[in-house]
Amino acid sequence: MTPGTPFGVYVHVPFCSSRCGYCDFNTYTPGEAGGSDPDGWLAGLRAELAAAARAIGPVTAQTVFVGGGTPSLLGAKRLSGVLEAVADHFPLARGAEVTTEANPESTSPAFFAEIREAGFTRVSLGMQSVSPAVLAVLDRVHSPGRAPAAAREARAAGFAHVNVDLIYGTPGESDADLIASVDAALDAGVDHVSAYALTVEDGTALARRIRRGEVPGTDEDILAHRYELVDERLREAGLYWYEVSNWGRDGAECRHNMGYWTGGQWWGAGPGAHGSVGEHRWWNVKHPGSYAETACRGELPVAGWERLGPREHHVETMMLGLRLRRGIPLGSLSAAERCRAEAAVSDGLLRLIDGRLVLTGRGRLLADAVVRDILDD
Repeated sequence: MTPGTPFGVYVHVPFCSSRCGYCDFNTYTPGEAGGSDPDGWLAGLRAELAAAARAIGPVTAQTVFVGGGTPSLLGAKRLSGVLEAVADHFPLARGAEVTTEANPESTSPAFFAEIREAGFTRVSLGMQSVSPAVLAVLDRVHSPGRAPAAAREARAAGFAHVNVDLIYGTPGESDADLIASVDAALDAGVDHVSAYALTVEDGTALARRIRRGEVPGTDEDILAHRYELVDERLREAGLYWYEVSNWGRDGAECRHNMGYWTGGQWWGAGPGAHGSVGEHRWWNVKHPGSYAETACRGELPVAGWERLGPREHHVETMMLGLRLRRGIPLGSLSAAERCRAEAAVSDGLLRLIDGRLVLTGRGRLLADAVVRDILDD
C-alpha cells in the first residue's frame, strides 16, 4: 500500500440477462455461465475479499463501486450482501461513496429503497438512448421510457447522486435522437451524465453486422459533432465536464472513478476485475466458475500481474490526467514533452492555466492523439 493514497474497492458482477450487440465486457448470459450462479459467485467474492484483507492488511475504503455486467440482476438482497461483504473486510470511511450500476429493467422503487437503506449512495443507470431505433441497433432490452423512470425512482428513494450512461454515434442515430436522450436524462433530475462515443469492438454482434453491410459504420466527424451537442446541452443545464466523457453538477463527480484517474489505489474483486495497489497491477481469472472455485480454496484468483515502473507511471498519469478538467502540471513533463505541449497550445488543442495544461474544446475531441503527440517515444 502507498500511504496517504485514496483506496477503493471495485466489485465485478459478471451476469447479464442478454448480451448487447456492442458489448465486449467480461459478462455471461445464463447460457454462457457454465453452471455458475449468483450465489456461487457471491461465495467466491466473500472468499476473495477475505484473502485480500489478509494480503494488504486492514484498509479503510473511501469508495466502493459495484459494476458489471448487471449488478441489479442480483436483486436488492444479494446486492446488499455484496456491500456487507466489502465492509466486513474493508471498513467504509465516514461519508464513503458507494455506487452500483443498474439496468433500468431490473429495478423498481422497492429495489432502490432497499439498497439505499443498505448503504448505497449513488446509482449509475445504463440508459444509452431513448430512441427505440437506436436501442434496437444496440440490442438493448429496456423500453425507451424505463431509464428516465428508474432515475426518478432512485431520486425518490433518497439517492442524491444518480448518473445515466449515454452512447452517441450509433448507426442510424440522428441529432434529434441524441438531444431527446440528453433532455430525458435532465428531465429525470440526474446530476451526472457519462456519454461515450460508440466503439465497435472486434468479435461483437454489431461488428459483424457492420462487416456484412447491414448497418453503416461509425463516422469520426459525426462522433465529434455529437460530442459537441452533448457538451452544449449539458452545460446549458448546469452540468460541466470534469473528465472528457463525464459531466456533473458541483459535488456530483464520481469519486471512485476519480481515484482511477488520479493515481489512487483499489482492489478489484470478481471475475476479470483489475486491481492496483502500490506498484502492482493484477487481473483476475475471467470465468465466474473458475473464479469462484479458486477463491473458495482460499487463494487469490489472480490470472496475471505486472509492476509499473517510473516510465509506465508517467505515461499513465499523462493519459488519464490530461483527460481531466484540471489537467496536468506543465512541470511534470520532460523538456522535450514541454516543447511539444507548447506546440499543442499554439495549435489550440491545449491551454496553459496557472501552470497546468488543460484541453480546449477542440482538444477534447482529439484527447488521445494530443497525449500521444506529447509523450516521449
